[in-house]
This record gives sequence, structure tokens and C-alpha cells, in this order.
Amino acid sequence: MNHPGITGPRGLPLPDLSAAFPGPFPSSPHADAVERHLRQWTDKFDLLATRDARSALCNITGQGVARAVPDADVDGLALCAELFLWLVAFDDVHGEATAAEDPVLLVDRVAELSRVLADDNALAGPDDPVTAGLRDLLRRLKARATPTQYLRLAGHLRDNLVGLVWEAHHLTQPDRVTVQTYCAMRPYTVFVYTLMATAPIVLSYDLSDAQRASAPVRQLETAVANLAGWVNDLASHVREADRLQAAPLSLPTVLMAEHRLSFRQAFETASHMCEEEATVARELITELSASSTRPLAHHAAALECIAHSFIWHVDHDRYAAGPSQTVPPHLTTGSPSCP
Repeated sequence: MNHPGITGPRGLPLPDLSAAFPGPFPSSPHADAVERHLRQWTDKFDLLATRDARSALCNITGQGVARAVPDADVDGLALCAELFLWLVAFDDVHGEATAAEDPVLLVDRVAELSRVLADDNALAGPDDPVTAGLRDLLRRLKARATPTQYLRLAGHLRDNLVGLVWEAHHLTQPDRVTVQTYCAMRPYTVFVYTLMATAPIVLSYDLSDAQRASAPVRQLETAVANLAGWVNDLASHVREADRLQAAPLSLPTVLMAEHRLSFRQAFETASHMCEEEATVARELITELSASSTRPLAHHAAALECIAHSFIWHVDHDRYAAGPSQTVPPHLTTGSPSCP
């Protein structure tokens, strides 16, 4: 995804992000150790049904988070990786297609987890694996974070859960979602804001309220969040379409429906949007990196590494599609003008 002319699944064009984010991307020396730790952690909480699923998810999460926060100590890296893995595992097992078939069950699960987020010390009966895993994470995050950092992170986790409910509600009719609404919601279903909130905790820095509210910081966070979701959409679109046998809820799908584009036109449009957002992010990273205020420079560096992680992880086998070089009919479902 970092080289001109690169193509993705079925020969579809992927964005060239090499000017804004040239590789190779730095990675933590603890990456392999954290990946092994994740295997033990998922076994402890029994978060995924099969060992193959655990192995693949631990690999992409451990190696991906090692690029998102490469300067974190091993304990911070493991904590960040566990949190991201917990979110992805919950989405894989209880969200997406499973939730579309039984949305009430997802809502009930989200309500229980929201109660835990509101008070992780609340008395409860025996926890299911997902709830037990969340309690374990919150206890250790609270011990490492400042009170404000912890509340910010808990708020983003609630946003993630709401985003998954929203996603499940629209999964079977994605062409009814506007581009504007999709772009507003996508960062919550790709979990990027939660990763942004975890980075200061494990890297030991923080912004003041005024710094966090400043236009350059907000614009940079938005640009990186958009880039994370859109790049993931392009990498996973064909795989998700094959799995669902229908057009997935993703940026190409909503672009097709709203702007009456063919599938290839929508994919190319989304690719250009990624390139433009990467350029915006790079300009803001350069601006903030030059700041004499160290937390701003630290935050810019952290967001750059988070962008690296999302750009890197889309080449993982998790997003591999089948060998066919043609676009199957179900990819273009959902737009009346698609051929």
C-alpha cells in the first residue's frame, strides 16, 4: 500500500501513501514477545472459539500495536495490544453478521459492558469471558492512567460499543447510509480513537485541555481516524463481500449508492480520499512536531505511528481475498446504477 501503482484484491487500485508515510515503519523490539503474551491472554479468557482464529488475531494485533506504539515499554505495549484485541474479538464474535441476525442480543451485551465501564468495581455474578476480559483490562488501565485519561478512554470504549450497534443495524442495507454519516461513524468501528486515547497512557505524556481542543490537534486526529477507517475498508472490502455474499458496509459501498458510481469508480474515489487525507495528516504532523511544546510533539509522533499501524496491517493475511481476478456480482449490490 506504500508503492505507486499497487493493486489490491481482484486488481483493484489501492492508494499510494508513500509520500506522506514512507516506510519502513518502526516496530517495538517487544513485538514477538507481546504476540506470544496475547496467545496466553486469549486462552485465559477464552475470547475466541478456535485456536486458528486466536493465532491469526494475536499475530496481527501484536505486530500491529508494536508499530502503533513502538516506544512503549513491554507492559504498556501488552496492555494496549490486549485492549485492541479485546475490541476486535468482541466485534468478530458478537458484532457484524452475528449481531445482524440477533440485534437484541448485541444490545443486551453492550448494556452489560456499559455498566462495567461506568463502574468496574460493581458487584456482579459470574462474568462471561468478554466481561471478565474487560474488567481485567480496566483494572490495569486505571492503575496506569491519570483519572482524566481513564475517563477519556472509557468514553471512547462506550463510543466503540455504540458504533458496533449502529453497524449491525445497517449491515444488511448499507446503501441507505449517507457518506457523511458513514464517515462520522467509521472511526468508532475501527477503534482508532480508542488507540489514540491509549497511546498517552502507555507512552507517559498528556495534553492540556487547551492543547487537546486546538484546531491542529483536532484536525490531525480526524485525518488519522479517517485514514485508518478508509484504508481498512479498501483492504477488507472484497473479503467481507465474499463472507457476507453481499456488499459490505464500507466506504466504496456508500459512495456507489450516493454518487451513482460503478464499483471500480467508487474504489478509485475512496483511494483518492485516502491519499488526500494522508497529505493533510502529514502537513499537520510536521506542524505539530516543530512545536516547542513537548506534549504536542509527542502527540504528533504518536499519531504518526498509529497511522503507520493501520497502513501496515492491511497487507496481513487477515484481509486476503480469494484468487479470482474478476469482481463478483455481490460486490456491486446496493447501488442501482452499478453495472
